[in-house]
Amino acid sequence: MQRKFLSSPAPSPSLLSLLAAALLATATAASPLAQSVAEAAPPRPAAPRATTVAPGVTLTSTTLGEKDADDRWTVHVHLPAVPEGPVGSAATALGPRATADRVAAALREKGFGPRVERVGSPAFADQRPGTLGWTVRIGSYEDAAAAEAELRRVRAAGFTGSTRYTAQDGTDARAPQKVHVLRVDFRTFDGTVGTDFGPTLNGTEKLTDLMASTGALAGVNGQWFYNNAPGGLYVKDGKLLGSATQGRAGIRLNRGGRSADVDTYTARVTLRAGAASAEVDGVNRLPGEVWNCGGVGGDLPTQKPQHDMKCTDASELVRFTPEWGKPPSGAGAEAVLDSRGRVTAVNASRGAGVPAGGSTVQAIGDSADWLRTHAAVGSVLKFTEQVKDGRGRPVPLTPDTTILQVGPSLVRDGKVSVNARGDGVVHEGPDQTFTYNWTVRANPRSMVGVDDRGRLLLVVVDGRQAGYSEGLGIAQAAQLMRTLGAREAMNLDGGGSSVMATAGSGGVGIVNRPSDATGQRSLGNVLLVRARQAR
Repeated sequence: MQRKFLSSPAPSPSLLSLLAAALLATATAASPLAQSVAEAAPPRPAAPRATTVAPGVTLTSTTLGEKDADDRWTVHVHLPAVPEGPVGSAATALGPRATADRVAAALREKGFGPRVERVGSPAFADQRPGTLGWTVRIGSYEDAAAAEAELRRVRAAGFTGSTRYTAQDGTDARAPQKVHVLRVDFRTFDGTVGTDFGPTLNGTEKLTDLMASTGALAGVNGQWFYNNAPGGLYVKDGKLLGSATQGRAGIRLNRGGRSADVDTYTARVTLRAGAASAEVDGVNRLPGEVWNCGGVGGDLPTQKPQHDMKCTDASELVRFTPEWGKPPSGAGAEAVLDSRGRVTAVNASRGAGVPAGGSTVQAIGDSADWLRTHAAVGSVLKFTEQVKDGRGRPVPLTPDTTILQVGPSLVRDGKVSVNARGDGVVHEGPDQTFTYNWTVRANPRSMVGVDDRGRLLLVVVDGRQAGYSEGLGIAQAAQLMRTLGAREAMNLDGGGSSVMATAGSGGVGIVNRPSDATGQRSLGNVLLVRARQAR
């Protein structure tokens, strides 16, 4: 697959110089890019905090940017999804200029002083920069309370909206950021970096609990999770545990993290019953629900990846493995297979437990008719699995292979490269509210990458905390990873899921400040840094 690269606008020199100072504070040398910036810019007034978690594992936490007079609260008025739609139930964050002008005029008639602002979309590898849409805003306030008071007036006048902090618009390269970087140097570190989850895939666990139970040295959050289970292609120790979002980015780790590569992945699972065969739509997920879309056929409203969107398919075959836990129950059909693939039961409804070493196949819609026709007690059903990379080459699922499909890609072959449309973080259709809120605006982010020396980078940037750390847009996250020296990098789950923790003499402690008011979330799976087990 031929790749093209379009660089996003670079952050200001002061931001890069602060990052360079953070890199130089660690025990290892900074990247050539960071060194050149550091030589050209004044030093940061306060040194970052650098600690050694274990030989070869370094944690650097630093503060970038600073709050300025332009960081204010404002009222963000929602727009109707259609040009002449009612303003009283409007729910989109931005829209065409004509719609924004109409809402602004209606606000002026009610005595407000609105402004119409253009929202730009940065350059991505598969999309040129341009106008994403237009927003309507009112006022500029020093604190959130004043903006909330104005929002109540706006709502009382028959409009809808929310408050926004302008430093989180994703356009301010100097906005305050708290950045935490775990660098794992395998020339010194003799342990591993891999993935783990709780007792079952169908359930969530906190990072600190997983670290405590496994004895991990450090860790960060991993994949998205939907219906309390990881979403996207998930390969652990060579075993396919999660369905692929076809063509979305993922990171492949081999040899305990010593080999790492970001690519796009597809997966096909075929179920064979004698001479008959059928495609398996999913592995370890609820039948009929295709989160992030990008399924294998028959999905509505689209077959393309669309992040955080649930597509549906009324006719599916879904395989469940013992790792899932208790499979979901419901109408349809089901075959129960032992460890040799022999059918031990064919059920008229779904929900049987998975035998040790075996699996179950659940079917809904027309696929249930196929399963009832071709599965019989005593017969043998065989699964064929194939994972391919972005060039269509088969990926061997060896016992030391881990694949986490998250995305989007951030850095490929040493260059900023965000396949935003291909990864589904730019949504199809006229309503670009998701793209604006998730992709363009600043949010907490977690990232993983590898530099030219083979050092693995696990990075968390706090966000949604006004004046403390605003977070990053996807384009900024890509630039940050490249500045850290990454030659390959990918976005992990973020938002309230972004968490980093390390273990020490006092136990497991959280390094960053998660954005949820309740603290760290329970997660579908995580990336863990572990010491080598004593022999």
